[in-house]
Amino acid sequence: MAVLSTGPIENNLSVGSRPTQQVTVKMVNTDSINTSNVLIEGYFLNGTRTLYVQQSVNLNPGQVFSQTYYANLGGFEYVFTTSGGAAALTEISMWGKSNTGQLVASHRIVLEEMAL
Repeated sequence: MAVLSTGPIENNLSVGSRPTQQVTVKMVNTDSINTSNVLIEGYFLNGTRTLYVQQSVNLNPGQVFSQTYYANLGGFEYVFTTSGGAAALTEISMWGKSNTGQLVASHRIVLEEMAL
């Protein structure tokens, strides 16, 4: 089992709106035999850490998963807890997107950038 975190992400207002309005989580189980499970937890950071997303996803061998969540918040953090036979071979990334769906480069976090 591994616990990965994006760490706290600041999403302050800029010219009347926040750069990131939504985040897309992408995951892939690269194992050819075993399954994995990922618990996705999203937290709103506003003086306190408040859970606002909680979803458990089972990934079959070779399966890809993508889900978009609300993120028009001043601060947020995502935590991913992986388990199962393919936990070590499950790759995760998170992509911030503007209100027009454009990627927000400063809110792009790939597996190697997540804290353990």
